[in-house]
Amino acid sequence: MVLKNEDIRELFAEIPEGHKHLRITMLLEDGREFTFQEATMANLVRAYITVKTHPAITRVKLKGGRIGNRKEGYAEWQLVEANHEGVLRA
Repeated sequence: MVLKNEDIRELFAEIPEGHKHLRITMLLEDGREFTFQEATMANLVRAYITVKTHPAITRVKLKGGRIGNRKEGYAEWQLVEANHEGVLRA
């Protein structure tokens, strides 16, 4: 699925009442609705910025997995950088 700007009717960024973290909700023209948690959007932005600003990296792969030994306050499930084989510009 490729989402274009014209596919999105509305986009909301908010911290819902009773929550501490940002949520992004996209309402599509076809009626579908997608809500992304803050950590998901942070990973998307991190990957975007890496590819957009790095002089040699053309692709970033983040892979999900459970992290047993993690910093306090961090979720057990994380998206972490996977092998970047073949992604640097020549």
